[in-house]
Amino acid sequence: MALTASRYGKDRVRVLRLTRSGDHHVPRELTLSVILTGRFEDAWTQGDNRACIATDSVKNIVNVTAVKNPSLNAEAFVAAVAQVLLATYPQVEAVAIEAEETRWLRHVIAGIPHGHTFTRDGNGFGFVGLHADRSGSILSSGLRGYTFMKTTQSGWTGFVADGYRTLPDATDRIAATSMDATWTWSSAPADHEVANARILSTLLTVFGTSYSRGVQDSMYRMGEAALEAVPEVAEIAFVMPNKHYVPIDLSPFGLDNPGTVFLPTDEPSGRIEATIGRTG
Repeated sequence: MALTASRYGKDRVRVLRLTRSGDHHVPRELTLSVILTGRFEDAWTQGDNRACIATDSVKNIVNVTAVKNPSLNAEAFVAAVAQVLLATYPQVEAVAIEAEETRWLRHVIAGIPHGHTFTRDGNGFGFVGLHADRSGSILSSGLRGYTFMKTTQSGWTGFVADGYRTLPDATDRIAATSMDATWTWSSAPADHEVANARILSTLLTVFGTSYSRGVQDSMYRMGEAALEAVPEVAEIAFVMPNKHYVPIDLSPFGLDNPGTVFLPTDEPSGRIEATIGRTG
């Protein structure tokens, strides 16, 4: 039988490149599919892998290209990856790359674009919940899947050190989450839309402008500030899973990674929950 078509490669290669100019950071996050066509037929018909490039090597080429080209736009970056593959492997005849971009929008605080706080483009959706019976009703508003991050001013240190811990202390890391937040009204504000916008702005301002010792630390202070900003809110509940950005070890290739290239991953993720309410 004839082998009429064949190709292979690496799918869902996720990488975030971060450029820093003082406090002004620029994140560039892509998820790539890199597919090779070439003289690999013997791997299918003869079980002979001598011409085959490991798909793990394809992933490594993406990461090495990322650390060497942190500032390229998406179009130029995929071209650079393809050029490395074509220049390195004569058996590769064609490279097909598709890249989905996670677009991060610079958040504005007090009318000024913030240096290292971002929200995701096309972000989340609003939420309203109502429980009503003959004695009355309880109305809640909020957000689901609202994703934001800051690229510095976050740490996680001093947690339990035992025989199961492998995670080192970190004093400067990327902090990101996809937040579900629900605030319950004790009385109706003059304008729900205005009040909801004020709550979101308050949450992001606290998150972006203060050092975070952990999601728990930020969550509590964000909730406190929201309750202070909108007195009609009785309590606010959060579910904030971690979206991890793990620095990629490029030392096997003789390269340093000075906080430039990260592996975005959200599975498995930490899940942090809390409700902050008024006392008295």
